[in-house]
Amino acid sequence: MTWLAVQPYYKIQREISHAEQKTVMEERQMYLYKDRIETKYRMFQIEEIFDLSYKRIGGNQGFLYLHTQQGVFSYMVFENPQTFIGACKALILKK
Repeated sequence: MTWLAVQPYYKIQREISHAEQKTVMEERQMYLYKDRIETKYRMFQIEEIFDLSYKRIGGNQGFLYLHTQQGVFSYMVFENPQTFIGACKALILKK
C-alpha cells in the first residue's frame, strides 16, 4: 500500500563517552496511510487518533503532537507539518 503523505521528524540523543558529550540527530519519516500512521517504532490506527497539533518553539523548529487513545506522542520537526496534519484530519473525519 502506498502512503498518502510523509512528514520528516528527528530523534535527538545525547551520548556521553569518557569525557566527551556529543549530540546525535537522526532523521526519520512518519507515513500516513488510509488506515494508519507509521513511524520508525510505532503504528497508530486512524481510529485511535483523536487529533494532531503543532507547536512551534523557535525558528523552523517545533513539535508535532499525535493525540491518541494511548496518550500524546510528540515528534520534533523542522518544517511546518500543516499539509500532513490536514491530510490526516481529513481521514479522521471520515471514520
